[in-house]
Amino acid sequence: MAVKWSGGHCCSVLCLNVSAEGLVASGAERGELALWDGGGSPVAQLRLPQAEDVTSVVFSARRPSTLYTSHGETISVLDVRSLQEPLERFHVNEEEINCLSVNDTDSFLAAADDSGAIKVVDLESKKVSRSLRHSNICSSVAFRPQRPQSLVSCGLDMQVMLWNLQKARPLWTTNLQECDTEEESPQSAGQFFNPPLAHSLSVASCGNIFGCGAQDGKVRIFRVTGVRFERELDFQAHSLGVSQVLFMPEAYWLLSGGNDGKVSLWDVSSNIGKQQKSPAKSLHRRKAQAAASSRKDGKLNKVASNEHPGVVPKLTIEHGEKVNWLSCAEIKGSRRVLVADQTSSVSAYPLPEP
Repeated sequence: MAVKWSGGHCCSVLCLNVSAEGLVASGAERGELALWDGGGSPVAQLRLPQAEDVTSVVFSARRPSTLYTSHGETISVLDVRSLQEPLERFHVNEEEINCLSVNDTDSFLAAADDSGAIKVVDLESKKVSRSLRHSNICSSVAFRPQRPQSLVSCGLDMQVMLWNLQKARPLWTTNLQECDTEEESPQSAGQFFNPPLAHSLSVASCGNIFGCGAQDGKVRIFRVTGVRFERELDFQAHSLGVSQVLFMPEAYWLLSGGNDGKVSLWDVSSNIGKQQKSPAKSLHRRKAQAAASSRKDGKLNKVASNEHPGVVPKLTIEHGEKVNWLSCAEIKGSRRVLVADQTSSVSAYPLPEP
């Protein structure tokens, strides 16, 4: 059962992030920002200037008291020890920002926006060091752990890109629709009606594996090797678009949230690296697993059996509302998935131990 965190917002919660010290930040429509303690009580609130929707919040990895927030075309830097006027503001994007990411060393901040641009700010000089671009809305950007110059991005142009800050052009690009067509998947004919617009990215703690959630309900897992990446795995995760994916600290445990109102936990560790070694054997194993799993949960796994049927969720939460954002927090010694949706509250669900 969910524990509802309420009292921090009046409007729909759009984004979440958890600091290294366990403080939770949430951003909502109309400029609302709230901080929560581990028990789900709001400890501070602020309405950002112009009351623009707060679309992304991210804590600094090195300075947990520093919070970066995006609202409209602006990035505000806040000190959570005294949640007042922003310490500084960056206005480098020309359209509404969708996602922020800060690298491990707290030296670069990336902001992806509706124009397709990713503005990379050097946090020491406080100037834009790189301007990267998608051909349509850039929905998500993420620095790779342990690789402060490397980041991945995705957008509504169906492109997934790998970047290095030393170069203005992407090192590697994949078009999700072209990949599906080439593989002649059973869904490829339907892709034209439900194209794989890419909504969310998350990189695993190893830095080499990342996941992407798309409008066609599928999650795709990629492996970075040098200056390129290859698709390791894809599976039907939701009956509607996948709005959020989040790798957990454990190697290759992934949370996904969808427009179908479900939140699922996946363990993809047994699938990663197996396909390359023996695709035929791997496919046979997945089909066998799918046959068994579809008996358990016909609705969810019947869809999954068309793709890579061995991937079955460890846990599925019937949240009931379209998922806006997912985060994970350690609360009183146990883990919770935090869910932001169309309502003004945050839902906290218990997660199994690895």
